[in-house]
Amino acid sequence: MKKYQMYIDGKFVDAASGKWFDSYYPFTGKVWAQVAQGDAQDADRAVEAAHRALTQGPWSQLTASQRGLLMHKLGDLVARDARRLAEIEVQDNGKLIAEMQGQLNYIPQWYYYFGGLADKIEGAVIPLDKKGYFNFTRHEPVGVVVAITAWNSPLLLLAYKLAPALAAGCTVVVKPSEFTSASTLEFVKLVEEAGFPPGVVNVVTGFGKEVGPALTGHPKVAKVSFTGSDATGRAINEAAAKTLKRVTMELGGKSPNVVFADANIDDAINGAVSGIFAAAGQTCIAGSRLLLQESVHDQFVERLTALAKTARMGDPMSMQTQIGPIATQPQYQKVLGYIDIAKKEGAALAMGGSAAAGGECGEGWFVQPTVFTGVKNSMRIAQEEVFGPVLSVIKFKDEEEALAIANDVRFGLGAGVWTSDIGRAFRMSERLQAGTVWVNTYRAVSYMSPFGGYKDSGFGKENGIAAIREYLQLKSVWINTGAATANPFVMR
Repeated sequence: MKKYQMYIDGKFVDAASGKWFDSYYPFTGKVWAQVAQGDAQDADRAVEAAHRALTQGPWSQLTASQRGLLMHKLGDLVARDARRLAEIEVQDNGKLIAEMQGQLNYIPQWYYYFGGLADKIEGAVIPLDKKGYFNFTRHEPVGVVVAITAWNSPLLLLAYKLAPALAAGCTVVVKPSEFTSASTLEFVKLVEEAGFPPGVVNVVTGFGKEVGPALTGHPKVAKVSFTGSDATGRAINEAAAKTLKRVTMELGGKSPNVVFADANIDDAINGAVSGIFAAAGQTCIAGSRLLLQESVHDQFVERLTALAKTARMGDPMSMQTQIGPIATQPQYQKVLGYIDIAKKEGAALAMGGSAAAGGECGEGWFVQPTVFTGVKNSMRIAQEEVFGPVLSVIKFKDEEEALAIANDVRFGLGAGVWTSDIGRAFRMSERLQAGTVWVNTYRAVSYMSPFGGYKDSGFGKENGIAAIREYLQLKSVWINTGAATANPFVMR
């Protein structure tokens, strides 16, 4: 049985309580590792270590270029160990090795990009309206950052936060999901190997209710970056607000995938399948609401379900598998619960609709790819995030109705549009209330492109140049170059 300690101040340590908790392999439903169960005392140790590294240690003395070189080294090490890290992620969350291998091969780019960006964030000289003064601005690290990651793509989501934070000069305390802590603890070994000073990156493992409040409420934490459910995000935002911490929230989604009759139907079908059944629907940007123009609805559903039925379920470690298990037992029960809700609401079951069983599914937590038609946008299945392979199909007549349905939801993370009309593509992308809009594609991301939500899907941006500014604070410096002393009782 593999045992994972937490990582604080450059050392792997047991939890102060001496407790451990189990980590399960979703394909078998069995325990494969144990992880240190931290609490408030461990959270405090980690924050104190991060604060020392920020204010006293060698990290604070490094130039931005030197930080960038360390990040490039880290990217090289991740690339070297990509296969091993991908396999650990599969064991922890059950996602396909094909997907996790692709993610791990891509993750080094975050550290290369932000490592290169570290010494290119420039201040400005302000052309003042007052003579005798020189005014300039400088960007400084915001301080100690708490990065809280979700269980569906732990190391990719960590890269979204850690890379810009390090480039900005911050120090970080990572709180991974209690369901998927192993890959983060393996990754932090590479942080150490790359030469980052102790305390710059720390990892506290444990349950959110025991560790989370101690981190988000700590007086020496300046910023919290969170990826997860909107309910948890609200609680974290409220806790952080009490001490005026900066917050970035990447929360849930109920993204519309809108198909017009003039679209390339073959491409749109592939996009719809990718949007909801890839990663077994366990992505925040899942295209879980498929909006179909009336004239293509019936044939589209027929062809979509025919393709989805060919998807191979089974061992996520096999490159031939296309749909793996649900990552956690609670999430498995939640997905099945929403399928029951949809049936009771009157949605028509076009395919799937139950737990999957059989030799190819082992003893894991599998749910059949499920499609509901006849869905009204007011139904819970169309309004609430399921986070599983469950698709709601909704008809629309024209562009205006498509927009009304697409935007009639409290989330706004992503949206897809399928059309051959370039004018419509621009109109839809302008009017859809979502932080990312894909046209004639879906689920594309890049370290260069800003990512974040509208409405209840959160605020703040990850990725791209915009991301590093989330971890910097702007200072204005005034220098008197010879202005005469004026009346001390009057503002200069």
